[in-house]
Amino acid sequence: MVFFTSRTRTVQKFAFFLFLVAFSDLAVSQATQAVSGFAPQKRVGYTTGDQWEPAMAADGHGHLYILYPQYGPVPNCPGCTAPSITLLVSSDNGGSWQPSRPLVPFPTGQFDPQIVVDPQDKQTVYASWLQNNKRDIIVARSLDFGRSWSLSVADHAAANGDKPVLAVRGSDVYVGFNHEEKFFVAASHDAGQTFSRVNVNPAAGPGWSLAGGATVDSAGALYFGWTAYARHEMPSRPVSVYLSRSADSGRTWTTTLLDVSSAPPDCDGLACDTGYLGAQVALASDAAGTIYAVWNAGAVNGGPERIYFSSSTTAGATWSSRADVSAARQGVEGCFPTIAAGTSGDVRIAWMDTRAMDSHNHPLWNTYYRSSTNGGATWSAETKLSGPARFYDYVMPAGFRFPFGDYFSIAIDSDGVTHAVWGEGRNYKSPGSIWYTHGR
Repeated sequence: MVFFTSRTRTVQKFAFFLFLVAFSDLAVSQATQAVSGFAPQKRVGYTTGDQWEPAMAADGHGHLYILYPQYGPVPNCPGCTAPSITLLVSSDNGGSWQPSRPLVPFPTGQFDPQIVVDPQDKQTVYASWLQNNKRDIIVARSLDFGRSWSLSVADHAAANGDKPVLAVRGSDVYVGFNHEEKFFVAASHDAGQTFSRVNVNPAAGPGWSLAGGATVDSAGALYFGWTAYARHEMPSRPVSVYLSRSADSGRTWTTTLLDVSSAPPDCDGLACDTGYLGAQVALASDAAGTIYAVWNAGAVNGGPERIYFSSSTTAGATWSSRADVSAARQGVEGCFPTIAAGTSGDVRIAWMDTRAMDSHNHPLWNTYYRSSTNGGATWSAETKLSGPARFYDYVMPAGFRFPFGDYFSIAIDSDGVTHAVWGEGRNYKSPGSIWYTHGR
């Protein structure tokens, strides 16, 4: 006969409670996965310090790449300075991940990572970021699935740069960035070894121009999306959303006004910079050469913004009427659009918005996703990619406190599966982490 003390019974009850909690979490996760087709979100990257603004790419050989800045100490890298650009690689389409590692340690900090795979060979990987106090635009290339990298300085200037956005096809490599109100594109035609730059908006007035997205279509035409802010009057001036096209490998440009947004929402109480929640635009092109744009824009200064979509089958000469692609109710803030495209008509988009509320009626953020097989004529139902996670005070059952970083990324792997990575945090400052999911 076995006798149980009250302490034993207490321990057993607690253990049973933990089992029920774990079983409940598993059941909820499995149910969510069954309904959405996406796996429950999981944290990726280093588990100490803060990680944000992740970029993602997929190749044709089962590799996924996530590039992100690591804030705080980098394990086993005494020479790394926060933030350090860090690489995370999967060789089995996200089934498992290699340990994170700093890409190229540098003593002054590295910012705004981007990563793409050449759509022609579906293997060569390119990355870009800022370093040297944001005055150097770095472009790196890997021919061995991210194991080693060669580096070039695409641009060096006395003024700070911002968000160096990449577009690649074959040996043509382009990186777009700004120096204050001027928007530049640096072009390489020798696979990123040497670059020359062109000012895309030479007549720009005082303000701030920010790159959003870029793509090279199947015919070799180059497209960059960017926004123009009135730098010193952001709270009260509209934001122009532009698309610039070059048919001669980046030497000359034509620019189209895609939309005009109201002044951006403010960040009261969230410690973020003015414009953080403002208009952005992302671009992609499919295998047939159709160009797709997704962006956020508002109608009232400081008010909420919606998510819009448009496409061009005429190499950017004309665009379809903008379509509101979010099912959120009016008055919900939508931000940080991202996009990927594959075979003809295959286009996939994601964004974040605040339609959820916590128990005190404070807005919470979530990441949403839709896809189309006919170039955006019709769309799948929305899927919420973000979900609950235990032990993080900024990840609530209904959503997360604030987007950690002002962009995130989706990619389509060699099996046609969608992968997404994004940042969640308590506020703009800290703490925060990056989260990943995949599905159809």
